[in-house]
Amino acid sequence: MDELRSEAKEIQSFLDITVSEQIEEVLERGAMLSAYIARTGKMRADAEYHRDLMLESQIINMLRDEAKLQLPANTVNKLVDAAIRDYNHLCTTCERLNRTATHQLDWCRTVVSNEKSMREATKGFDATPKSMRVNTPNDIFKEEEVF
Repeated sequence: MDELRSEAKEIQSFLDITVSEQIEEVLERGAMLSAYIARTGKMRADAEYHRDLMLESQIINMLRDEAKLQLPANTVNKLVDAAIRDYNHLCTTCERLNRTATHQLDWCRTVVSNEKSMREATKGFDATPKSMRVNTPNDIFKEEEVF
């Protein structure tokens, strides 16, 4: 569980970095985000697995102790929830990291799409129709050579 926590902190640090809209940087970040989305999904599953193991253990322990203490079921539930709060926190953290990385990857896709649109628009804007071009002496000679 400590390994998951330290990895979650590392990923959180990466996600906290503000990125410019420079296309190379956005593409590099997008590649990293894709990997982090996969990783945080696995981390969440691992955290939930460990939480469920701890939950099972705590329930068994509480049921044994409850027989001795005669605690109400509501109190036993609260004690169990308190015993696994760190695991719940880790599960929530992994889920939020996954969601944040997904949103940031969507932003990267938008930046790349905008860049592509700008390049296509610029390319199309510079293309002057042939009927509107002014012929220079060099163009005239080129046309005559074709025949």
